[in-house]
Amino acid sequence: MSGTYEDLKAWQVAMELILDIYRATRSFPEGEKYGLTSQIRRAAVSVASNIAEGKGRASDKELLQFLNHARGSLYEVQTQLAIAERLGYLNDKQNRALALNAAEAGRLLNGLIRCYRAETAAA
Repeated sequence: MSGTYEDLKAWQVAMELILDIYRATRSFPEGEKYGLTSQIRRAAVSVASNIAEGKGRASDKELLQFLNHARGSLYEVQTQLAIAERLGYLNDKQNRALALNAAEAGRLLNGLIRCYRAETAAA
C-alpha cells in the first residue's frame, strides 16, 4: 500500500483520539498528573506513533508488527478510559465520545492488520 502514514485513516483517527484524550484529562485530579493522566496520554500517543513508525519500515511484515503494537496500545487506552470512568473522572458524554473514537480506531487498525496479514501470507 503506497502513501505515507498521514494518508492512513487509522492514523488520522488515532491523532484525533490523542487530542480528545488530552482535552479530557485536563480535568483529572492533580494527584493523577504522574499517574493515570500521564499513562493514558502516553498510550494514546503510542497508537499513532506505532502506525507511523510501522509505515516507515522496510517491509509489510514489519508494518504488521507495529500495527499490532498500536492495537495493544489502543487496548491500554480503552482500559485506562474504563478506569477513569469508574473513578468518576469522566462524565457520561466524555466517556461515550472517547469510547466511540477508540472503537473506530480499533476497527480501522483491525482492517489494516487483516489487509497486511493477507499480503504477507500471499508473499
